Amino acid sequence: MAVKQQGFTLIELIIVVIILGLLAATALPRFIDVTDEAREASVEGVAGGFAAAVGLVRAQWEVEGRPNGNNGSANGTAITYDQTPVGVDGTVGYPTGSAAGNTLITSVDVNQCKNVFDLILQSAPTNTTSTNDAVIADFRYAVRIDGSGANTICNYYLVQSMGLPNNSAPADGVPDGTTNDGFTYNPATGQVTVF
Repeated sequence: MAVKQQGFTLIELIIVVIILGLLAATALPRFIDVTDEAREASVEGVAGGFAAAVGLVRAQWEVEGRPNGNNGSANGTAITYDQTPVGVDGTVGYPTGSAAGNTLITSVDVNQCKNVFDLILQSAPTNTTSTNDAVIADFRYAVRIDGSGANTICNYYLVQSMGLPNNSAPADGVPDGTTNDGFTYNPATGQVTVF
């Protein structure tokens, strides 16, 4: 007795392929959005921790009696935060970087912005002030400043969102300006803003 072989007809296979195509077309955009949302959530988490640490540094400045010029010069003020000396502006109490030297808001530069990031966060994400695309790629955050206003603003860019390497202008570690994720810190007011 001969056994008749059974299988799928061509029409059945075409219908299955069409259904799979429709499912993929509706599900794929959702997975793409999940990646962007995860990157944004990561930045928001770091920025939230950073903002909390800024508040704790300022609270420690208050607890220590609002010291001003206690670090060997009238322009240098330091507090001890989590057993770490941190430079603060003695008139407002917000962190400005390392405890050595001038700690006034007017002395904040890109290196001091990096110091604030490293000093006040426990297990701070890797960060750099480098402007070399190849170097920046090895870090999670790139530290930049905006000195266009009355006070210097610290900018912390998530490297993954910077569009590097950028072979067109602007290049050399400058964010491409289209999809940057990160946050800013204003040492004059203590404000942390996610962008």
